[in-house]
Amino acid sequence: MTLVGTEQSTVSFDGETLSIGDIRNVAENHAPCTVRPEVLVKAAKSRHQFEAIVKTGAAVYGVTTGYGEMIYMQVEPSKEVELQTNLIRSHSAGVGALFREDEARAILAARLNALSRGYSAVRPEILERLALYLNRNITPAIPEIGSLGASGDLATLSHIAITLIGEGYVLRGGQRVPTAEVLREHGITPLEVRFKEGLALINGTSGMTGLGSLVVGRALDQLHQAEIVSALVLETLKCSTSPFLPEGHELARPHRGQIDSAGNLRALLAGSELAVAHSDLRKEVEQRRVGEEVTRTDVYLQKAYSLRAIPQVLGAVRDSLRHAASTLHTELNSATDNPLFFEGKEVFHGGNYHGQPVAFVMDYTTIALTQLGVLSERRSNRLLNRHLSYGLPEFLVAGDPGLNSGFAGAQYPATALIAENRTIGPASTQSVPSNGDNQDVVSMGLIAARNARRVLQNNTRILALEYLAAAQAVDLTGRYEGLSPAGKTTYQTVRSLAPMLEKDRYMSDELELVAEAVSKGLFLDAIKALDIPLR
Repeated sequence: MTLVGTEQSTVSFDGETLSIGDIRNVAENHAPCTVRPEVLVKAAKSRHQFEAIVKTGAAVYGVTTGYGEMIYMQVEPSKEVELQTNLIRSHSAGVGALFREDEARAILAARLNALSRGYSAVRPEILERLALYLNRNITPAIPEIGSLGASGDLATLSHIAITLIGEGYVLRGGQRVPTAEVLREHGITPLEVRFKEGLALINGTSGMTGLGSLVVGRALDQLHQAEIVSALVLETLKCSTSPFLPEGHELARPHRGQIDSAGNLRALLAGSELAVAHSDLRKEVEQRRVGEEVTRTDVYLQKAYSLRAIPQVLGAVRDSLRHAASTLHTELNSATDNPLFFEGKEVFHGGNYHGQPVAFVMDYTTIALTQLGVLSERRSNRLLNRHLSYGLPEFLVAGDPGLNSGFAGAQYPATALIAENRTIGPASTQSVPSNGDNQDVVSMGLIAARNARRVLQNNTRILALEYLAAAQAVDLTGRYEGLSPAGKTTYQTVRSLAPMLEKDRYMSDELELVAEAVSKGLFLDAIKALDIPLR
């Protein structure tokens, strides 16, 4: 993915400075990982103080009590290993498809950093083992379904924790294999979880936060690719540059995302001989005026919203994604289990495991990405509809219309995906009580993150149609030579994947191929190679 490319720099976990870029580097590039020495020292000190509290006979949730609704059950300290182990085993109950390796690594990295914050009172060995997993590419097999996102992602994280005790499954080649077998191959002895460690491992928001970090990081890349293809369409249709002038945004309506999207479009259109200044359009209108009270000039001083309001729409998408990224950054660097331990303070029994902040922003992400897809599909429709395309042939047919259908069939998947995206409603409002009504208000944050991931993936196919249609429009108009450097590079990248549609042919494969290129950031990488500054 383009945010981190093939960077392999070491990622250090300290509980305070982990970024979305770091998560992607660990998940996508298998960057080496370390836990900072001072973090291990702090963990050891915190653990010592915590054990001293337990030895006084203090009642501590999940340490000398049962879990959830069974908090009223007192458990003798002598049962510490059995209590923690049973918790992990009983909650390893996720179902459904497994998270992909990169997603599981992101979740694992997020949990490691939350515990590195230093308030969860786990032994340093726990932190070192999680880092070892990342460095040895030992990836727990984690089912996608089972988290309510309230007492953390309990089921999700249990499938990580159970591998630490040598049980459950890990991924190998996309398939799950018994953990014990893999640990033996690596010469790793399973850990024994002690006071609170089972609870600390599974009680937190690291499932939704790790997956959400990948989705939002990739969504910001997808936003750039939506701007890149927008610019190619604007050039091909000889649109006005007026909607992207800085004063209309920086002076009149200074939303940061809108300003940045307009700036990106100016950068992408730089050097174009096709995009038209408003002053030139105005002069053309004046030249065609013949003196009657009403003159039909056939000159569009302003074009449709999908061509003119791009900064306003994609700028709002950008602001929503940046808000999500900011929330995720805070969550990545937070202690999200319960209870927590602070030196010299009463044990903190609270609700930091509740995923509401992440659930909200992942729903925002779903909404924003849905609108990104809508805007793309509407521009594609404008290219394909002869009544809206400013002179292009129907459905971009290169040969005989009627005998050939051109892109008519290729539009259907994009239209269907727009409808599908719109059926994916907010998850954060779907609280359903559970756990004997102890968990009576839950966030469904992991579902929100999975929803956003689904829309993100759907959008790659919606954008694929627009890229192919824009390149076809360039061919049909013969306007390649007038394109900007960015436009020429974008066109060439499309043509490296699929030739011009001279006559009707099987199109599924090339739509999927271009969608994969969007998913991998190929178009963004091509523009970056031109040193075009994108915000």
